Amino acid sequence: MSRAAPLAESAGIAPVPHRGVISICAMVATLMQALDNTIANVALPYMQGSLSATPDQITWVLTSYVVAAAIMTAPVGWLSARFGRKNLFITCLAGFTIASALCGVAESLAQIVLFRVLQGVFGAAIVPLSQSTMLDLYPAEQRGSAMAIWGMGVMVGPILGPTLGGYLTDAYDWRWVFFINVPFGVLAIAGLAVFLKDNDRNAALRFDWLGFAVLSLALGALQLMLDRGQQQDWFSSTEIIAEAILFGLGLYLFVVHMMTAEKPFLTPAIFRDRNFVAGLLIMFMVGMILLASSALMPPYLQNLGGYSVYETGLLMAPRGAGTMLAMMIAGRLASRSDPRLLMLAGIAMLAYSLWEMSAWTPDIDAWSITVATVIQGAGLGFVFIPLQVVAFSTLRPDYRTEGTALFSLVRNVGMAIGVSITSFMLAHNAQVMHAQIAEHVTPFNPMLQTGGAYLFWNLVNPRGLMALNGEVTRQALIVAYANDFLLMFLITVPTAFLLLLMRRSRRQNDAELMVE
Repeated sequence: MSRAAPLAESAGIAPVPHRGVISICAMVATLMQALDNTIANVALPYMQGSLSATPDQITWVLTSYVVAAAIMTAPVGWLSARFGRKNLFITCLAGFTIASALCGVAESLAQIVLFRVLQGVFGAAIVPLSQSTMLDLYPAEQRGSAMAIWGMGVMVGPILGPTLGGYLTDAYDWRWVFFINVPFGVLAIAGLAVFLKDNDRNAALRFDWLGFAVLSLALGALQLMLDRGQQQDWFSSTEIIAEAILFGLGLYLFVVHMMTAEKPFLTPAIFRDRNFVAGLLIMFMVGMILLASSALMPPYLQNLGGYSVYETGLLMAPRGAGTMLAMMIAGRLASRSDPRLLMLAGIAMLAYSLWEMSAWTPDIDAWSITVATVIQGAGLGFVFIPLQVVAFSTLRPDYRTEGTALFSLVRNVGMAIGVSITSFMLAHNAQVMHAQIAEHVTPFNPMLQTGGAYLFWNLVNPRGLMALNGEVTRQALIVAYANDFLLMFLITVPTAFLLLLMRRSRRQNDAELMVE
């Protein structure tokens, strides 16, 4: 018997047959759900024309999915305990696959919004269920490698989503953005149905409808506020104010109910684990940086850098490669060294890349872009994998599914808030900088009266005025993007102090001694 066997038995994990097949199915399911967070973004203009929708209406294709997924992530722990993880996993994966096919055949805006809601409802549980399945499949000393395999779907999916969505839309049709899920979903369902064993279930478990209702109110209002805030000019809109009030009220009622109810929707004891709570905060930061940085890069490269869609996709690809490489390395090292040191290295790499990006100008060369994005992707990988190991190392096994659901929820909320904040700051700073630069555009400015500036930006000629305004707008956007990258740098740095709250579990130390 290998030396790993006693440790696995002491951790309560018996050898699992067909573990590799189950892992592949879980990873495929995770990748499908993660891709759908961003894969439809680039297809929106094509959907708009095909479905005869206005620009404001077509955004509901994204909003409906995000809101439904946010609301249905929270009850995953209860549903798994009540109906069994295998049954819930297969049901959600089947529902997600069917909903994807229905989105592909939708003939109206109302239909595709309804089917996207179904996608979000069924897809919400896929990531936490696959993560808890992977954690249960592997003993403590192998969880780093297991989380590296699983994490590739979660982290790489949102990065590759726009590139894959653009390719499918250009080469085939926007409907293939959804059809692509069907064959992979069928294969994953078959593998899980045959090889995954079910866990115990509690048929007497009762659902906390009040807790679910007030949490759904808070999450739904928050997502709507974040998604529509930029369009509605934020708090100058009655709609956004109402959604902010509903979010605050729902969150307050949920916290009060959770602390006072006999059997609340979420178990308060889960928040007594210091590693887990610190992990939630770090995961929130990872979510903010993960999607916000990938959302800023394509318009920067295309609109300011002058790169084509194809070239932009090529320049974004190294970020995903850096993430995958770092995950493989971190998966190997997480059980052999202190995972907190790996996370510190990842945070430092993230901060360095964002600091470098804050000094970018549109004439930055492709090599510098590649280096910065590879370092950024590697930083995300070095944070994400050890974080899963440390955060769940001290958490009770019966809280594991509930904990993974909370991790997914916090990551999704972080992504939504990160995109909203950076989008708002980009628009606001662009307007402010445009006004400040325009103050110096006067007939009395000697820089506009001589040389090429006088020929191209002649203030008397309407074409010259238009060209000058275009250059002012361009310069304002350069500064606005730099400020966004600097903001993300300032968000990243304080995260390192959360590592001080984390501690290594005895099981991790035992695993390291066994490896040595």
